[in-house]
Amino acid sequence: MEISAILKNAPLSAQKARLVGDQIRGMPVEKALNILKFSSKKAATIIKKILESAIANAEHNESADIDDLKVSTVYVNEGATMKRFKARAKGNANHILKRTCHITIKVAESE
Repeated sequence: MEISAILKNAPLSAQKARLVGDQIRGMPVEKALNILKFSSKKAATIIKKILESAIANAEHNESADIDDLKVSTVYVNEGATMKRFKARAKGNANHILKRTCHITIKVAESE
């Protein structure tokens, strides 16, 4: 039984979110929350909220025990990219890509 929580269009790049997601994959949820709590990355606070949501879904919908849960899968996909520009000298412009990502976290009871 896997319980998931999904956040779509998170305002950060998928590459930066994957760095944090790779750290917690396969860990017990208590240890994963502790790592995310003390991480200084922006992605850590976003992923921590999603993990807490997945834990709450497991407790409420499946009556799972929080001590037996582990992070089974974490994957981060690219979302929509907003294209912006910044005006520069002599009528030029630089392109700016505001990237988003879709983050999915699944927790399962460890055997």
